[in-house]
Amino acid sequence: MSSGLATDLYQLTMAAGYWRAGLTSPATFELFVRRLPESRGYLIAAGLECALDFLERIAFSRADVTWLRGLPAFARVPPEFFDDYLANLSFTGDVFAMPEGTPVFAHEPILRVTAPQPEAQLVETALLSIVSFQTSVATKAARIVDAAAGRTVIEFGARRAHGLESAIAAARAAYIGGCDGTSLVEAARRFDIPVSGTMAHAWVQTFADERTAFEEFNRTFADIAVYLLDTYDTIAAARVLAASNLHPPMVRLDSGDLDALSREVRRILDEAGLTATKIFATSDLDEYRIADLVGAGAPIDGFGVGTALTTVNDAPALSGVYKLVEVQRDAKPIGVVKLSVDKATWPGAKQVWRHYANGRMTGDVIAAADEQAIPDARPLLQPVMTRGRRVNARAPLDPLRDACRHSVGALPDEVRALRAPATYPVRISETLERRRRTLARDRTR
Repeated sequence: MSSGLATDLYQLTMAAGYWRAGLTSPATFELFVRRLPESRGYLIAAGLECALDFLERIAFSRADVTWLRGLPAFARVPPEFFDDYLANLSFTGDVFAMPEGTPVFAHEPILRVTAPQPEAQLVETALLSIVSFQTSVATKAARIVDAAAGRTVIEFGARRAHGLESAIAAARAAYIGGCDGTSLVEAARRFDIPVSGTMAHAWVQTFADERTAFEEFNRTFADIAVYLLDTYDTIAAARVLAASNLHPPMVRLDSGDLDALSREVRRILDEAGLTATKIFATSDLDEYRIADLVGAGAPIDGFGVGTALTTVNDAPALSGVYKLVEVQRDAKPIGVVKLSVDKATWPGAKQVWRHYANGRMTGDVIAAADEQAIPDARPLLQPVMTRGRRVNARAPLDPLRDACRHSVGALPDEVRALRAPATYPVRISETLERRRRTLARDRTR
């Protein structure tokens, strides 16, 4: 979606107000998360490439402009705003961002936008929607992959997503977060993600008996077949398959006590000489159930995760915000703050610096972008767009996925914990604190 109408109404009224007031100089906004969900020790930044796609293509068609002019909210807006400004609008700003797959924490800018103020305001809704959702899913995926402890994890959630576009975005974010593939074919095609599938219960129900269903499936899919065992009775189906003279690559368990069933199915397969046949489990899984199965030693080789991953059911929304931090007054950049209780901000464009020791992350510093480099720390925000065009070619997902797994591995173990994670140390630089105190004093006199 690239229409300029993909925004909230107040973004358009603000844009019209800025334009009429002559406030079209560059302004800087930052997108960040105010607080982590209670169960999260970290987030995984995701959605950047999709956000850049939106910024590169945003435009108002003639039909968009005509429709907007008819809204009562714009009754007193001069026609030139529509005919000259919106009709010719494109995004011309600069963007700094954290690479997708980077662990991120509360108050750290995931991306920073500097653009003529109406443009920077207009894109808020889309950027928050894209980045917040994919960050949420990528984080859930990273936790699930951690819990699986090296076992295969496939994203299976398209049918539970809140619409097909959400399903596609979720598949992309889940892969960045560490999943090994997706069941959603369009996402696989669009983003070059490995695609994976099994067998439907309807297939088994279509035939007079399970053995016939398995043998007929084998005729076409022998090399990749995943035989679904729980349509009627999981153990009975495993025995039927073991006696069928087939050589199943994998079986799938989709209901019941997955720990106990996987042990008995493994025994039946092994006794039949099918030691190479793997066991794949589904059925309302999340990181907690997977961790329990892995911890119990259940002989499960891979997991398909749907609803919990694609809808992020335990933390379905992030406290993502997009806040003005700098404007131009008299041709000079001026930092601005918000002083609301529990929603205060720090002024000016920022950089995030990350410290490491022995290959592990030890703490971050949020500093002003114009501060000197912090010794023994790495800057996280990088230029990704200049004057409305990408700095680099679109990034493939595999390197982002690899970098994500490496970065998650570099987190302190207590921050990675699934339950009651520790708080990662993030501090605000003294320069930023001093600048905020000065502005707060000036605003409250």
